Amino acid sequence: MLEILIHGAVSSAIYAMLAVGFTLIFGVARVLNLAHGSFYALGAYSTYVLTTQLKVPLLAAALLAVALVAAFGVAIERVFVRPMRRRSQLAVLMITLAVALVVEQALFLTFGSEYRNVPAFIDEKFTLGHVDVGGQRLLALGVGIVSIATLWLFIQHTRLGSAILAISQDPVAASYMGIPSDRIFSIVMAISAGLAAAAGVLAGPFLTVQPTMWLLPIVKAFAIVVVGGLGSIPGSILAALMLGYAETIVGYLISTSWTEIVSVAATLLMLVVRPAGIFGRRAAF
Repeated sequence: MLEILIHGAVSSAIYAMLAVGFTLIFGVARVLNLAHGSFYALGAYSTYVLTTQLKVPLLAAALLAVALVAAFGVAIERVFVRPMRRRSQLAVLMITLAVALVVEQALFLTFGSEYRNVPAFIDEKFTLGHVDVGGQRLLALGVGIVSIATLWLFIQHTRLGSAILAISQDPVAASYMGIPSDRIFSIVMAISAGLAAAAGVLAGPFLTVQPTMWLLPIVKAFAIVVVGGLGSIPGSILAALMLGYAETIVGYLISTSWTEIVSVAATLLMLVVRPAGIFGRRAAF
């Protein structure tokens, strides 16, 4: 039971970092960003390149990787998403999917299909109540909690956070009040991409790092925001906890090969029972 609690918490923290960024950009810009998983992959690969090839110290490499991916997210928003956002949501979906596929192919051409090893911040294992847990997993749990708590405080208690809330609730009224919506969209995309990249940096040392690694995170993130409610950060956090522990329990009681079906089953069940999700769209932020 203790092992399930610990490993479920680690999975939930990673999923929450992915899902909160995904739901944040939807809540503000009303964009389903299918390139979100690519930010996760680029975070892991950027850390690998900076540490193994450019010999940058690990902490500096991780921070630089997050910053570079955040800048890449802003570039994607300005060049591809912004011109199409007011025209067609379907066009935005197709563009972000195309970006994800281009990133995947670029990683294939650059690194091949072989798995890459991202250095861990902590190699030691720790014993918690007779359960051996890798230090990197505990670090991922701690950083995930701190990151989400910091984001929540930022949105609720800063002037820029108030602007983000205003745009998410009524973009037209917010623009009449002088809030620059396009600048807010870029900031939110940077935050979203940075959170996904941080998840890739933290999870890379104990998960598979290869070019197709973007697909599973976007499936998880989409399942979480559907279950929690599109645009609801509290819903995403709660759904991430539910999915993380559900997959851990299934992995321990049945088989790890069955864990991937949990997110799909949860999505289908929620769409049938409550399409708006647990918190619903009105509970955003």
